[in-house]
Amino acid sequence: MPRTGNRGSGSQNQKRNHASSKPIASQRKLQEKAAIHVSPPFKEDDRQEGAASSLSRVQERAGISSQPERQPQSKLNSLLRSSDYDHKRQQDSENGWKSAVHLYVSLYNQAETNQHATVLTDYVSDRDHCARLRSRLERLRERDLLRGALPAGSETKAELIRVNESPSEVSVLIRLHIKRRMEQSGRYYMEERSEYERLWLGLSANCWVVLRVEPLIAERRPRFGTSTDNWMTVDDYSELFGDMSSPSTPYLNYDLLPQFKHRPAGIRYRRDLVAAYADRWWKEGNPSYELFEVNCTNYVSQCIFAGNAPMNYTGKRETGWWYKGRNKGSEWWSFSWAVSNALTNYLTASRSSGLRAEIVQSADELQLGDVITYDWNGDQRFQHSTIVTAFDSFGMPLVNANTVSSRHRYWDYRDSYAWTEQTKYRFFHIADLI
Repeated sequence: MPRTGNRGSGSQNQKRNHASSKPIASQRKLQEKAAIHVSPPFKEDDRQEGAASSLSRVQERAGISSQPERQPQSKLNSLLRSSDYDHKRQQDSENGWKSAVHLYVSLYNQAETNQHATVLTDYVSDRDHCARLRSRLERLRERDLLRGALPAGSETKAELIRVNESPSEVSVLIRLHIKRRMEQSGRYYMEERSEYERLWLGLSANCWVVLRVEPLIAERRPRFGTSTDNWMTVDDYSELFGDMSSPSTPYLNYDLLPQFKHRPAGIRYRRDLVAAYADRWWKEGNPSYELFEVNCTNYVSQCIFAGNAPMNYTGKRETGWWYKGRNKGSEWWSFSWAVSNALTNYLTASRSSGLRAEIVQSADELQLGDVITYDWNGDQRFQHSTIVTAFDSFGMPLVNANTVSSRHRYWDYRDSYAWTEQTKYRFFHIADLI
């Protein structure tokens, strides 16, 4: 049966996409994968009154029947799709909370497509998150309007990462993968991103409802040091990435070998190779490198290196730009390789040879393979890095990133919960000859 996400008016004649399903996993395996982050108990007075009637209104708006219908018991599927919501399973006694998550993902996708939060905020009783979501979608709608871009279709998948379940309450950690098809001046492109959210669900009037939502904003936490407005804890990162990372094969640093020490000067920076590497590894880690909890700058450094940029090996973590791997548990790479603020400082410094860059004043001056770093709080501490991999119809950069995996995402990140009114950017144009 074909599966499709919500689509805007500009894509009615577009062919529907067929999405492949991931393998089915049992509920027990999900709970046994790692230690579950235990959620606080729900209190009856925390639940918004009239949750059942609110759910009924949302279902009516989405065209979903609220009449109970008995269905055969089905296994827990670890992959939820916005396009796969099965109306007949809504009142299934075993998977009622799962149906509520299905509905949440479907409404999330509808909100992304329409760039209006109402359809989802009518369903979720968490006022703080509703305000966050409304603000983010307003920024997104205004930005896309000013750049002449319209959403022509959207699909959202949600993978269950962790489940903590009791008879009357459930907390679920999900990974959302959002695809938005954009139309601009008659041309189309696809942007993708992945986000994590933790949902708390409870029973109210025999219906499962979403009581609380917390987005996990990975790009806000620097690899080293702390942030006063950090939304994630170390436990959150262990939960997200603890079973994803695998031992890294130490990368062969050719600059350490005598025969490669005296490489010729003026090697051309291969911007096409940078973009190709970035598109190959944007949503997973290259096993030849260490996979960090906050991987954005490690990923950007790999992309730059793939474009022929020479490592500046000093053997000291505070200087140079280099990566050698891991030796007996010790980290062998410079801070500039893995930390956004350190990479910003390295690219800002002037040098006559090797990897060097020029700071430009606006994003439209960038080319493929150039770098943008992000200071979310305006305090001169840069916390996120991206690499330019494409351009929209007006020549503005689209970027790739990792940790919060993103491909061909509009460069300003106003669609991120990490963005604030104080956000500052630094635009680096990498030298053509390095």
